Amino acid sequence: MTSQKAENGSSPSEAKSNGHADAEAAAAGGDDENSLDAILVRIGQFGRYQIINYVLLCVPMLFNAFFSISYVFTASTVVHRCNVPECDSLSSAYEEDWLNFTIPYKNSFDACHRYVLNETLITDPSSTYCAKDYFTDISETCGHDFKFRDEEKTISTEFGIYCNDEWKLSLVGTINNVGQFVGIPLGGFFADRFGRRTMLAVAGSLSAVMGVTRSLSSSYSMFLVFEFLDMAVGSTLFPTAFLLAIELVGPKRRVAAATIITIFYALGEAFLGFLASQVQQWRWLLRVLYAPAVLQILFLWILPESVRWLLSQGAEEKAANVLRRAARINKRSLPEEQVEELLATNRQKLSQANESQYPIMRAVRFFSLRIANCCLCWFTHTLIALGLSLNSVNLGGNKYTNFMLNGFIQIPGLLLPLVIMDRVGRRYSLCASMLLCAICMGASAGVPEDNYAGSLTLFLIGKLAITCSFQILYFFTSEIFPTNVRNSLLSLCSMVGRIGSMLAPQTPLLAKYYIYAPQILFATFALISGFLTLAFPETADKVLPTTMEEARDLNQAKRRAQGAEVQELGEGPAPKVVQ
Repeated sequence: MTSQKAENGSSPSEAKSNGHADAEAAAAGGDDENSLDAILVRIGQFGRYQIINYVLLCVPMLFNAFFSISYVFTASTVVHRCNVPECDSLSSAYEEDWLNFTIPYKNSFDACHRYVLNETLITDPSSTYCAKDYFTDISETCGHDFKFRDEEKTISTEFGIYCNDEWKLSLVGTINNVGQFVGIPLGGFFADRFGRRTMLAVAGSLSAVMGVTRSLSSSYSMFLVFEFLDMAVGSTLFPTAFLLAIELVGPKRRVAAATIITIFYALGEAFLGFLASQVQQWRWLLRVLYAPAVLQILFLWILPESVRWLLSQGAEEKAANVLRRAARINKRSLPEEQVEELLATNRQKLSQANESQYPIMRAVRFFSLRIANCCLCWFTHTLIALGLSLNSVNLGGNKYTNFMLNGFIQIPGLLLPLVIMDRVGRRYSLCASMLLCAICMGASAGVPEDNYAGSLTLFLIGKLAITCSFQILYFFTSEIFPTNVRNSLLSLCSMVGRIGSMLAPQTPLLAKYYIYAPQILFATFALISGFLTLAFPETADKVLPTTMEEARDLNQAKRRAQGAEVQELGEGPAPKVVQ
């Protein structure tokens, strides 16, 4: 009755709009004009209803960026040097004239060693011995007696983690990514079991509690435990928010919706750099980042549940109500018979679900080389993408500015694939982006250390390139495997790739042995994996494979007719840059 009243009361312009929607719905639905995609086209692919929820879902994307990489500032080392008792006083600064003969210098003053005082020259203990003649060229460690350049406070200064113990700071990043390794699949399981909206609200608020509790840590061990728990519950924010954002968007808008919402993760990284520059006390920084996230529990009341999830659970009336509300807010009509047909089709699918088979083991044997290549590619991308973010604070200059630029440069990197993927092809776009990153990383090893502008320029181009290729990789991985194992194999590649993000926090330690070691490591992996991507089949402008035979024969598959639409891309997973 409601839909009939809406149709009868529609204006000529609305009638024209609804007529256009009918044509689009038929195109989207193909033979099944009552499919969910066809209904989404009818009620508006990205109307007012979707926009309101989309804006709300950008909030957890920002928080996820805060949570997943805040350790760059909370668990970083601080610039320090040894205290020199013969010369230093309470009012001494980090830089003094007499450091030239009291502290070893190599590109910068040594943080952990000082020159030994020649005690044989001491004849009058009451005299001042802050003179070059009294110091030898033999260095010694200085324990935990330091002078600091800045007012910044991290767990390094709080818990006395310096010099030979700095591996403990890098370990925080590794534990963070171990938490993500555990949390993402668990979050996916609980989201499928209890609902996208429920998982988003509960996980977001729980992660906020973990972060605030971590700000109260009384020891390094306590900090480490809550870093893990934070990510174990909060790492699901990105994929869950992404799914909610695109599952109510029409098929023509899903790729754009996926790209735009991913941009908010990059903006979150840039904003994190700004907040860290303003709040340089790690306990208060964590509270500023996490305390507002408690309000995500309100999503239980202000966000709709995913229609696709409700249908998969047989919650038909709830799903229908969400669609009716979306149509009402978008001021579009939705015939009840179309809703009833959707629900009837869904019942049939649910009754047949237990009859389907899951040939994952056969797929692994069928595509063993392709899967191995894909896993290497994912490992390379997670290692480099996160490794560059972590090493950005070590470039020289202002580390907060470097980190903000690291976030902002990802935005064009996320948009560029929309321009080149279809024109150049997935395979060549992926290869070219990775090789550009390799060239920039290799070239940076030849730039003098004091050339900050040159190093920063190469770094930003490399970061843009790996962000671009990572975005392409998400789509590409979704297209090279058949439908019935697509999500499973993408998850497998992503899980193996997560090993790269676990190792990435350790890469800054390599610079202690050779200043350009991280860049050379990134360049090597990008070069090797970049060339190996040419072994993948090209998928641009081809129908997504349904069977294993179709996936195997992608190289021989014909390109789609000009102008043909592919709706399956909307089923693909969230493109995300891993930091």
